[in-house]
Amino acid sequence: MAGMIPLVDVKAQWEEVKEEVLSGWNEVLETCNLFLGPNVQAFEQEFASFCGVKFAKGIASGTDALTLALKAVGVEGKEVILPSLTFFATAEAVVMAGGIPVFAEIEEKNYCISPEDVERKITDKTRAVIVVHLYGHPAPVEKIKEIIGEREIYIIEDSAQAHGSRRDGKITGGMGNIAAFSFYISKNLSALGEAGCITTNSRELADRIELLRNHGQVSKYEHILIGTNSRLDELQAVVLRAKLKRLEEWNEKRQRIAQFYLQELKDLPVILPEIESGCTHTWHLFVVRTERRDGLFDYLRKKGIGCGIHYKVPCHLQPPMREYGYKEGMLPLTERITQEVLSLPIYPHLKEEDAGRVVEEIRRFFNG
Repeated sequence: MAGMIPLVDVKAQWEEVKEEVLSGWNEVLETCNLFLGPNVQAFEQEFASFCGVKFAKGIASGTDALTLALKAVGVEGKEVILPSLTFFATAEAVVMAGGIPVFAEIEEKNYCISPEDVERKITDKTRAVIVVHLYGHPAPVEKIKEIIGEREIYIIEDSAQAHGSRRDGKITGGMGNIAAFSFYISKNLSALGEAGCITTNSRELADRIELLRNHGQVSKYEHILIGTNSRLDELQAVVLRAKLKRLEEWNEKRQRIAQFYLQELKDLPVILPEIESGCTHTWHLFVVRTERRDGLFDYLRKKGIGCGIHYKVPCHLQPPMREYGYKEGMLPLTERITQEVLSLPIYPHLKEEDAGRVVEEIRRFFNG
């Protein structure tokens, strides 16, 4: 059998940045200034510039970033509308921030939250809407803004999978009131472990995040609110600065691979991802759909090709969500799609011949 093709190749990315990162780490360790130091401050400025926003605040993880963003806008005891087709951390963060999750349907063409269903789910208890830029496709934020109108409802972007995605010229991270990013090791922009960031154009929200991420501290041993310990450390900031320089190039490589898949798979019995007009997809994941998903998954794994299912069980059907009254049949489109989705290998260092092998094996599966 030919060599294994992973779903994501973290090591190949490390090899590209290793020399720069190790040099930066050496400087950090010489000073032992490990938290909220010059590299964190520089990264926050660089990432804010990348996202076209005024403020970026480094956080210890993507989950913390989303939780603190929700706390900053005050969702405790209030309803938060969100999609169910997302990683469980999106729903988890709502509960951790004291909010009540209200799950909405998605749009079949892009798998992002449906503005029409958001409109149906808004009540006088709604405090926020989380838009998830799923798989790298930007969500329809402007439509949701129009629906919200003058109501005091915040739009929070879950941008964990969409570093650099754009819709109508606007980049993720600056479309809503506040945005949360994950830099988990598999993301388009990734740390070596856990890290996250919050972006916003609101000084009030940025100042509140500063307090929340550092125990509500305004000066040593003086705390004005209940926060937590969720600071981005200097070592991860060095990694992120090195990779941020390469992010646009790496996203372009993902886009070329995606175009190859779209061209080579179009005659096969799979539903291919669509890109809405005016959108730039950054292809964190390349997700196809087929009723034969489980068979194709098993076949590709046996052939040494990494693949994944994002996500096998939607959030509203996870056991912790039962107490909110959710059960099977409440989001039929979401539930059907989770039975069909399959993620194919896509990452900047994926070789052309390996992408070709992925296509060849999929073709063999459907041709028997």
